[in-house]
Amino acid sequence: MKIFGSLLRIGLAAVFVVAGAGLSAEAQQKKGGTLTYAYVSGPGTLDPHVAASLVELEVIHHMFETLVAIDDKYNTRMSLASKVDTSADGKTFTFTLRKGVKFHNGKEMTSADVLASFERYKKVSPNASVLADVEGYDTPDPSTFVVRLNKVNAVFVDILKSPVYPFAIIPAEQKDKAARELEIIGTGPFMLGEWVKDSHLVMKRFDGYVADESAPGPDGLAGRRTAFLDSVRYNFVPEANTRVAALQSGGADVISDVPPDLVKRLEGRADLTTLKVFPFCMQVFVVNTQQGPTKNPLVRQAIEAVVNVDDILEAMGSVYQKSHSMVYASSPYYQGDAMKPYYSQNNPAKAKELLAKAGYKGEKIVLQTNSNYATMRSAILVLDEQMKAAGMNSSVDVVDWTTNASNMQRGTGTWNVSTTGYCSNPLLGPQQWKVMFYTFPHVEGDKVLDDAYDRFYTSLDPKLRIAAWADIEKRVLDQAYMIKIGDIGTIRAFNNKKVENFTPYYLPRFSNVSVK
Repeated sequence: MKIFGSLLRIGLAAVFVVAGAGLSAEAQQKKGGTLTYAYVSGPGTLDPHVAASLVELEVIHHMFETLVAIDDKYNTRMSLASKVDTSADGKTFTFTLRKGVKFHNGKEMTSADVLASFERYKKVSPNASVLADVEGYDTPDPSTFVVRLNKVNAVFVDILKSPVYPFAIIPAEQKDKAARELEIIGTGPFMLGEWVKDSHLVMKRFDGYVADESAPGPDGLAGRRTAFLDSVRYNFVPEANTRVAALQSGGADVISDVPPDLVKRLEGRADLTTLKVFPFCMQVFVVNTQQGPTKNPLVRQAIEAVVNVDDILEAMGSVYQKSHSMVYASSPYYQGDAMKPYYSQNNPAKAKELLAKAGYKGEKIVLQTNSNYATMRSAILVLDEQMKAAGMNSSVDVVDWTTNASNMQRGTGTWNVSTTGYCSNPLLGPQQWKVMFYTFPHVEGDKVLDDAYDRFYTSLDPKLRIAAWADIEKRVLDQAYMIKIGDIGTIRAFNNKKVENFTPYYLPRFSNVSVK
């Protein structure tokens, strides 16, 4: 792993805390107080069924909950469901719901709400295709929800744990709300207080929250979660220097996305603790398959051929590790060096040959980035230089992150290439990658990819699923739907004299956090 800017040394006064280590016993924590958190951007939406951006999910997972969720090690854990039983043929899943769970409006959650949530998800979510094999649902009683599939899906329960486009349970009366028009009423430990676009958002403690008492404590996005804080105020602060200054001055208690070269400003402050989260996200270029010259796979492959990740990662200035794979080396789906030929080719001559075969005549290729994340902007600017050196007519379009993220997800705007980081997907496996592979590059009519995913979902033999993933990964990289840049970490910091039990995880968590 290489870190640019200020080296993160053991001797820093801002001490790194190992992942999962608590700062004090929960029993000693007290309720009350407000925590101020400075992060890079306000959410575009708080509708969980259509949310994929981290700045949205950070808030959403405090307010909404799912039947199953990810634990500290990203495995599946029960959440609003107390158990799930799978039929012998792998096509029927019976969820037993926890009793007494309340929505923020005081209504008790039942299987009718779960049914309504799944029905709305199928109508509005970009991830709705994962429910394509559902034959029907049953609600035999208020505490039981049954999903019947028309064919085997070996990873169905694992699909439901996804923190991206989460299968959040909403009140049944909300089921007909259009995408992004949902009332923010969940079952989570916090509820929405106020939301001022382009300024701040406030979450308030939900005093009617019913925790999972079967768990000894919090566990990832599940377990026994406790809202100690009266409220959490999210201030939207795009500039990293301003976030760091806010922490130094007491204007913020916790900050996100600290560039490594700014860590030195926290040295000598015993009251400030720095947390490193790694692995955090995989950074990729996303190539739009439905617009202009990048409709042509040869043009996409030419862009892939020019990429030199050394220059890009150095310019990004992040905590990083070079890696060619779309999963981590610890994953059972890791293919060794099989995907290396697609990675960091740094071959302008090959790119020029591909462009000639494509009949490329200098059509403009728009690289879209955003004003909020300097790392993403730097990656796009370096790619622009690399593409121009190979004779491509590229130009850079800078918008705000909300617009950039929405354009990638929805196919709106005029862009050919953008960049983003995917965080939970490589941690959770191929089933979590599917919607991203199809939705962000806007892939249509790829029978090779379709068939490979069909084999992945219907194979009960893990070896066959691994083989199917190998075909999926190869297809995505060969067609340059996405171009891998590297594995990225992130740095957060907090005031340890005020904040208690703030621990590293891919999403910041404020349940079980208190102020002294």
